[in-house]
Amino acid sequence: MLQTGDKAPEFTLKADDGSEVSLADFRGQRLVVYFYPRANTSGCTKQACAVRDVYGQIEAENAAVIGISPDAPEALVKFREKYELPFILLSDPDHAVAEAYGAWGEKKSFGKTYDGVIRSHFAIDEEGRIGDFKVKVKPEKTADLALQLIQL
Repeated sequence: MLQTGDKAPEFTLKADDGSEVSLADFRGQRLVVYFYPRANTSGCTKQACAVRDVYGQIEAENAAVIGISPDAPEALVKFREKYELPFILLSDPDHAVAEAYGAWGEKKSFGKTYDGVIRSHFAIDEEGRIGDFKVKVKPEKTADLALQLIQL
């Protein structure tokens, strides 16, 4: 499990616009990386829209946001356009990045146990180190946590 102060696991993933985005692209800038299970579900929509609504405050702090899910880039495009999301969405279809961050694991729903994305947030500082993180985040707490994380 990652700890505060650890070097954030590097990644390069396909974005909703078809480009490849790497963690290294954000060196020198603070970053909130959040993991969510699936675009266009009620919880993930609440989460993304909450971050959208405070994104101006995040940008004002010289920070950026990246949302990561196992969704295909095509699904991310529709999600981003439908809700006018101003931040980058990345596709992690084999969930390797989610696993590296500790955001993939056992979940329970309706009496069933399965592996999936654990809704999580990570603040990454200008040098690429974990400033803070929260695992098992509730969608409605996302915006507040994102604002707290960038102020570390």
